[in-house]
Amino acid sequence: MNIPELFARGGIAMWPLLFLSILALGTIIERIWFWSRILTREREVAGRVLEAARRDWGAAAEIAQRSSGLPMGRFLYSGLKLQDPDPEVFRLALETSANEELSTMRKGDKVLEAVIALSPLLGLFGTVVGLITSLGAIGATGFAQGDATAGTALGIAAALISTAAGLVIAITSLAFYRLFSGFVFGQAKVFRQSGNELELLYRQDWSKRPQITSVSAPPEVKPL
Repeated sequence: MNIPELFARGGIAMWPLLFLSILALGTIIERIWFWSRILTREREVAGRVLEAARRDWGAAAEIAQRSSGLPMGRFLYSGLKLQDPDPEVFRLALETSANEELSTMRKGDKVLEAVIALSPLLGLFGTVVGLITSLGAIGATGFAQGDATAGTALGIAAALISTAAGLVIAITSLAFYRLFSGFVFGQAKVFRQSGNELELLYRQDWSKRPQITSVSAPPEVKPL
């Protein structure tokens, strides 16, 4: 039995399952393309920026700006583009950028979560509808006819196709969902480590700068 025949025998639930499978496949392909571009370059960019920051903050900012096509470049440049900020402002800029980048990396998670939840339910719905149809055929023809019983058994077997299809879609989507979640978790660790190192370098440099103390005006002398 080929795929078109299986699809036809799976019943009405196969159409929404087909839509969910296309939706999940498109999301998976897009996420694979996204992660393939950044996974091998994020640590390289962070290392180059941190190495430059030990010598020249302007050079570090330039390297981060040239790498703004990558999440790590945008993350580090968010702090380096500021003009002599207070260390707390520098840290806040990095934290805000990190949250935005990690949120972007989770794009597609909601789609996969919906596919994982709906696919088994739709498959079960198709099976229930198929069983109702098959049992209705038994009631209409009676158990005495062997052909009817055999046909009913085939109908029950066909009804299970939708459940199998729903499980395949859900399991595949779950596997890639866990994979992408692991990538996000790993990137969060890289962001945290790189951000902490850059902030430490900036605080060390800030502490070496001459502190400008404000000179208070002499007290006003009131006339007698």
